[in-house]
Amino acid sequence: MAGGKRSDESGQKPQPKTSAQADSAGEGGGEQPGQEAVFPPTFSVSAIKNKQRRHFMFLRQKQEKRKEKLAIKKKRKKERKALGDKAPPKAVPKTIENQRVYDETTVDPEDEEVAYDEATDEFAPYFNRQTTPKILITTSDRPRGRTVKFTEQLSSIIPNSQVYYRRGLALKKVIPQCISRDFTDLIVINEDRKVPNGLILSHLPDGPTAHFKMSNVRLRKEMKRKGKTPTEHLPEVILNNFTTRLGHSIGRMFASLYPHDPHFVGRQVATFHNQRDYIFFRYHRYIFKSEKKVGIQELGPRFTLKLRSLQKGTFDSKYGEYEWIHKRHEMDSNRRKFHL
Repeated sequence: MAGGKRSDESGQKPQPKTSAQADSAGEGGGEQPGQEAVFPPTFSVSAIKNKQRRHFMFLRQKQEKRKEKLAIKKKRKKERKALGDKAPPKAVPKTIENQRVYDETTVDPEDEEVAYDEATDEFAPYFNRQTTPKILITTSDRPRGRTVKFTEQLSSIIPNSQVYYRRGLALKKVIPQCISRDFTDLIVINEDRKVPNGLILSHLPDGPTAHFKMSNVRLRKEMKRKGKTPTEHLPEVILNNFTTRLGHSIGRMFASLYPHDPHFVGRQVATFHNQRDYIFFRYHRYIFKSEKKVGIQELGPRFTLKLRSLQKGTFDSKYGEYEWIHKRHEMDSNRRKFHL
């Protein structure tokens, strides 16, 4: 009938399926609650149009890949354990650091030219113990609270340093006064929107001057599990991965900030770690837990530097001669090319 409900061609109503029929139908198709989904080889999560479903399937696929990697890792571990000393050496994972493009200016410690340059450069008096580091730390004009606190904390971890707020005085006038008062280095902290974002380090009296971009500044109160306030003991200095001629100059510049003969009783360490041209600064105290175990405790502050330029002589933004300038579009075209 046109106005009545439709029925099968035979005129009989469809009968409900029995439990046995439902079980047999479930075995042939559809996913069981306890059965894991197996993705076909040509399956693409990005082809799913529903956003929630696509996110859910992506997480499931990621979890399965993680399980597969873990199973392969356990299998290899068992095989290595079974082979014992006959096991093949572990494969070295590929990273950006070990795939680094070779730099022609990489320093060879036994190179006579490098040794001559070190004996005659601007830092030679410091390494020959003819001068003692004396640092002046200043800021940009009218610094805000965060920059002021960072400057004070930086002064507490650099021995024989003084803080001076220049109040509009130009750097060209500050530098001659520093030289007349026997300061060996000048550090200028710049800020933008109340946040420290730049550092100028000038070695006196003859330079060079380095300009860094500063980021990830963390004060002591912002750090978790921090130690007590640093003591007045002279810290040890660790310089990591400054391998090129440019990196060597920057490393010597950082080393000249700290006096010789550290006080090992204080157990304090200042670390400048270069990784992919980013210089990470950390200040630690190491703690002897036993005869074999040693722990470290970060004291702060911490920050990250990125070299922007290296200038000959003292700071001169107008007529200064630059040894090196970071040109982002030309120098950063290859991710495996580093300059420090």
